[in-house]
Amino acid sequence: MPSLSHTEIWTAIDALAKRFDMSPSAMAKMAGLDPTSFNRSKRGDGDARPRWPSTESLAKVLEATGVGFSEFAALTERVRPSAAPPLSPTVPLIGFAQARGEGVFDEAGAPCGQDWDEIDFPGLGEDGVYALEITGDALAPVFRDGDRILVSPSVEPRRGDRVVVKTTEGELLVKELARITARSVELASLARDGRDRTLDLAEVAWIARILWASQ
Repeated sequence: MPSLSHTEIWTAIDALAKRFDMSPSAMAKMAGLDPTSFNRSKRGDGDARPRWPSTESLAKVLEATGVGFSEFAALTERVRPSAAPPLSPTVPLIGFAQARGEGVFDEAGAPCGQDWDEIDFPGLGEDGVYALEITGDALAPVFRDGDRILVSPSVEPRRGDRVVVKTTEGELLVKELARITARSVELASLARDGRDRTLDLAEVAWIARILWASQ
């Protein structure tokens, strides 16, 4: 069998997930892998250095799906680069209530752990972006039940931006950034009759900017 290209391998992984009517993220989770293992942002398409799936991750996926390597290789034969459709960008997704749990974010505020799903989000150019799904109306009228907010841990927030803030005590807040000083962070409430907060910088684990919301 000829050597397989970067595009062929990743397209075959997508085709395998589609065969079982699941997203690449769900397939990774089923195989006991990090749900973000097969995210588009981890593939290094375009100007980025190509990133290949590990042999271990492929082996686990094939074992979980019951597909042999020869069958997987046949998928790559049917999806040569010239015929492969453009991949739709995706982002990790988790419910806001679940996002309050342990092990959901790393120290920089990026997604980690096994609880994330994945959704398509065409036109997204930012790496590391994730989505939170709002539950309940505690943040009304700005965000309501079912809204999805797109969050970037790498874009520096500025005064007036809506942000997600994680405290060192594990609290997860959605607020407007009112002011940052050398010692504190002032946050304005988004909710009706909500309360503003002022946190010492030592109390803030990370701040991530909200880029967009589906409403």
